[in-house]
Amino acid sequence: MGRFTEIITSMLLFSLLFLQETSIQGLEESAARTLDQESGEVHEVHCSRERSRAAWNIIEEYLMPFVERERYQFSSKCRLHPDNDLFRDQEQHKIHVDISEWRCGYCKKKFRAEKFLDQHFDNRHHNLLNVSHSKCLADLCGALHCDFVMKSKSSKSKCNPAAVAKNRHLCETLANSCFPINQGPSASRLHELFLRQFCDAHACSGKSKLFPKGGKKNSSIFYLAISILSLMLLPLFYLIVYLYQREIRRGTQELRRIPQAARKTKPS
Repeated sequence: MGRFTEIITSMLLFSLLFLQETSIQGLEESAARTLDQESGEVHEVHCSRERSRAAWNIIEEYLMPFVERERYQFSSKCRLHPDNDLFRDQEQHKIHVDISEWRCGYCKKKFRAEKFLDQHFDNRHHNLLNVSHSKCLADLCGALHCDFVMKSKSSKSKCNPAAVAKNRHLCETLANSCFPINQGPSASRLHELFLRQFCDAHACSGKSKLFPKGGKKNSSIFYLAISILSLMLLPLFYLIVYLYQREIRRGTQELRRIPQAARKTKPS
């Protein structure tokens, strides 16, 4: 009887272990299928997030300060309009908490670096991309000089006239569509600025400077330098004022002593 009980117990334990292993294997296969499905959907978006980000940073730094100064509104047909950036909504849902902490604005999950947050967006929130209406901003990188800003192209590389002509044509098309000269003085001024700021550098001669009008960073550096200089000169100014006032007080005291000395030496 005891031997029979041991056999039954062993068979039950074996069955439980088999069912547990099968269950775990099934969960792993299910998770693998989910990741494969997500990866498959991500590959359907043929647009570089990194280059799109570089293009938007260039627009924000070297164009938007002038657009804001003119109080100009982009048309929705303009490729530079924020709504035409495929990744704009996801980029706006990035929360940079600290140098080593990024947070997802959709689900509040934390990450150590921006690249891990990008992967999270690709895997978990790819369904939020407006693929039907938005366009790939990375397609404008040729016109906006993304390669030079990203340091992915050497300045000493041989110039390709065909590629330069293609990028210049794209650049001029952007200027015409985003800043039509028949829409008033602001559009006309921005049209001219865009040609000088972006399009003139598309030449093999190398004579035209890239972003000659400067941008947001240049302005901030200038104001920072002025602020630091002011802080350095302010104590010196107060020191000069203090020394000047001290000399005046000393001179006044000397003048007061002279009449007193004269009265003392006067004969009685």
